[in-house]
Parts: sequence; structure tokens; C-alpha cells
Amino acid sequence: MRALVDFADDHQGEALSSDNPSSGFAPEGWHTVTSRIVVADPEGLVRFLVQVFDATGAYEAERPSVMTIGDSRVMVSGAGPREAMPAFLYVYVGDADAVHGRAVAAGAQSLDDPWDVPYDERRGMVQDRWGNRWQIATRARPKAGDQGGGDAA
Repeated sequence: MRALVDFADDHQGEALSSDNPSSGFAPEGWHTVTSRIVVADPEGLVRFLVQVFDATGAYEAERPSVMTIGDSRVMVSGAGPREAMPAFLYVYVGDADAVHGRAVAAGAQSLDDPWDVPYDERRGMVQDRWGNRWQIATRARPKAGDQGGGDAA
């Protein structure tokens, strides 16, 4: 355990802060961590993202497709140089029921129908035909007189 503490101590000055979240090393508009999904049929997954999540972006044959869902970017790549592997992503949307329904209509399998979880969210889960699992959630609106604020698990 000592080696991990020494490493952490040696790198304290390199930590990210809310004042400088990317320290200039991430491209403008990108988050420090960006999901990249590698599938055998990237063009099909791009269509799925547009249909289900209203993603913007376009399929790119010779490079990763950069899709925007809400305020986040997801890169979609074809298998070949990299092995296809499923992803597990948690996506906040305006209406979990509607998006879950669009996912099922687009061929995804429902793993959990949307339900009200104990921490102020309505959430469902689907698995697309590439094996990716998508938890689709809507943050509950505070009720009159409610302070809200459960902890997410």
C-alpha cells in the first residue's frame, strides 16, 4: 500500500481542479473522460444513437464517429484494430419512459422497464444489439415542499 501512497504524493500538483478542469490537454468542448464504444457495425450504432437519444453527429468510415448526446460526446469506432466490447452507459434524458420506448422500438431489449428508484430518479435499462447496456434516467422534479436530494447509488 505504501507504493500507492508515494505515487499519489508525487503527483499531487497534477490533479484536476474545478478552476481548470482540463488543464488545456482536452480539446475545447470535450470532457476529461470520453466514452468510446467499439462495435462490429459502427454505422448501425450511430443510427441507433440518433433514433433513440436524438444524438447529433455523423458516421465516419475512416475514423471514430463523434456523437453528441445532450452535453456529452461519445466516440463510436469499428472493430478491427480494436476488439469489439460492450459498454455500460448511464444517460440522463428528459423523459426516461419515452427514450426507453424508442430504444425498444429501435430493436433494443428491455432489461428493466422504467421505475421510480429510491434516490429521486426514474430509470430503465436496455441492451442494444451490439451488447451495450444503457441505463436511461430522468431526475425527479422536486415536489412542492420537498427538499429532494437522495444519494445516487
